[in-house]
Amino acid sequence: MSFVTDTPSGAVLNLRIVPRASKNTIQGRHGDALKIRLCAPPVDGAANAALIEFLAKTFSLPRSRIQLLSGQTSRTKRVLLAGMKADEIRGRME
Repeated sequence: MSFVTDTPSGAVLNLRIVPRASKNTIQGRHGDALKIRLCAPPVDGAANAALIEFLAKTFSLPRSRIQLLSGQTSRTKRVLLAGMKADEIRGRME
């Protein structure tokens, strides 16, 4: 299984988040998920906000097209990137 799947609304990313990292970065694969390190602490939604901001910059999307589908209080998250395709995301990752 891949870390990204296509849906009619866009691409869904399976993510594993590491909060309180030294810098925001995509570390690589973590099983069936993509591992992302964020500087923000997992307090009061700060890590979720930092994740959306990081994904918006990484994939050149407005924040309004990024939706957290599940995992609001978990390190394992599913995120929808509206209007994008899985192949497009894989291409930007390389």
